[in-house]
Amino acid sequence: MTTDPGSGRVVVRRRIAATREELFDEWTDPDSMRVWMCPGDVVSADVTLDPRVGGSLHILMRSPTQTFEHRGEFTVVDRPAKLAFTWIAVATDLQPTLVTVEFLEAGENETELVLTHEKFPRKEVADKYQGGWSQIVARLDQHLKRRDQNAASS
Repeated sequence: MTTDPGSGRVVVRRRIAATREELFDEWTDPDSMRVWMCPGDVVSADVTLDPRVGGSLHILMRSPTQTFEHRGEFTVVDRPAKLAFTWIAVATDLQPTLVTVEFLEAGENETELVLTHEKFPRKEVADKYQGGWSQIVARLDQHLKRRDQNAASS
């Protein structure tokens, strides 16, 4: 993961053994997102999505001690290349920030996922999201590996 120092911009890059279409579909499937949209000590996530430009997203993450609500609106839905959506939370001072997820072909059945989160009200807010997005992308990768292993053993 890389961060653009001083800019309050977070960039997470990861090569994942999946096609662009598979990864894009994971980001637009609420049932799938419930499994991997759980950073830190978050134990569950409720996800409601309307993945079309102007459509809403609502994610409620629950840890043993807290609930974190995130909401926003899709601004780009370009399967299988790119998704973008606003991201509003208490951590962003209820101000809209922007998350862009790009799916770049990186070989046969491999994709480089590039997640950029920007337009934070303060750099400290970006710092809080740095680890969270890295954990979310790693959990997505693990989810896909488990799914592929289960499919291979059936």
